[in-house]
Amino acid sequence: MKASEIREMSADQRQSLLKETVDKLYKLRIQANMERLDSPSEVRKAKKLIAQIKTIQNET
Repeated sequence: MKASEIREMSADQRQSLLKETVDKLYKLRIQANMERLDSPSEVRKAKKLIAQIKTIQNET
């Protein structure tokens, strides 16, 4: 997801996307500890998206 797309969202939409992404990252970390991940890059993508959302929230 691009930063411009995140900026176009309302504050509530960004908050819900942040919550979903944090939950997704939590599940990926558990799965990584239990078994091998199909795509380890998903962890990196989730962390990057969380950082983007938090940065944009701090800008406004």
